Amino acid sequence: MSTPPTSLLRIAGLVERRLGEVLRAEESRWAGFDSDLGSPVGEIARLIDAGGKRLRPAFCHWGYVGAGGVLESPDVIDAGAALELLHAFALFHDDIMDGSSSRRGEPVTHEVFAAEHRRDGGSGESRRYGEGIAILVGDLAFVYSDRLLDGIPSVARDVWHELRIELNVGQLLDLMGSAQHERRRFKAERICRYKSGKYTIERPLHLGALMAAPDRATELIPALSAYGLPLGDAFQMRDDVMGAFGSTELTGKPVGDDLREGKPTPLLALAIEMASEREREVLDAVGRVTLDDARVSEVQEVIVATGALDEMERIIARLTTEAVEAIERAPITEDARSELVVLADYVSRRLT
Repeated sequence: MSTPPTSLLRIAGLVERRLGEVLRAEESRWAGFDSDLGSPVGEIARLIDAGGKRLRPAFCHWGYVGAGGVLESPDVIDAGAALELLHAFALFHDDIMDGSSSRRGEPVTHEVFAAEHRRDGGSGESRRYGEGIAILVGDLAFVYSDRLLDGIPSVARDVWHELRIELNVGQLLDLMGSAQHERRRFKAERICRYKSGKYTIERPLHLGALMAAPDRATELIPALSAYGLPLGDAFQMRDDVMGAFGSTELTGKPVGDDLREGKPTPLLALAIEMASEREREVLDAVGRVTLDDARVSEVQEVIVATGALDEMERIIARLTTEAVEAIERAPITEDARSELVVLADYVSRRLT
């Protein structure tokens, strides 16, 4: 199991402390206004406290320091907290879209409130009630994230807007791709980049750098993208491998969850490209029929047999090398460069 870098743990601790301050104050404020509002606001803290890698705050932090910002500045800690709240917003909505029952080993918010509705004999449909509450809780997280970035330079604000638009575009492509049984590799790679890679690595780097040095956008943006884009792709491809092969203990979700959901991943697209006619018949079931454990195992075996898993590992390694070579040339501080090299290794090899 990969061990998170010490600096990542340090940044995570600072961001979590700040999130605790913000969310406790909001929960107290709204519970004081109406007792019914305490538990919905508290769901944001419950999701965040359940775990997470805090990668987005780390990349934002080192983009900020790399551009000359002060280490552990309150401004960049607020930006890290904003990124975690934005991620929480996406997860609340994603769990509804995917019909998930658990997240990070804990019940998802829409199931928590649906169960509460059934227990209390509420009017209407429990499922719709739970999903409605979870959507609104996600919307609250979205607004709280935005509020934490009041006052940042306008050029950084533009990046923040693009980051949020790209995240939603990626989610749209992912949802549509699943419904359309999308298996073309170029489309799967586009979905991979926009639903996660860009908003996990490239855009947080841009955000941090332009908060510290808004006048250096022309110099910093392309240099950081040369690192962030390939590493973001490698990160999501590693996530896809884990989604297809990772254990419940590691991922907090059922084994083969991406296969059960019929996700249009580069791994599956690559396997279809490399498959024999018989193997394609097995792979074509993904997204078309409900996969039980035996069918998931069969699909996993075919992905391995085609050589797609080995090829995906080679692609991840190549993209990581490309990213590291790019950051070695970037016009950033040496301490940030060193930490970004360490993070590149961690996100491309991680097993958690």
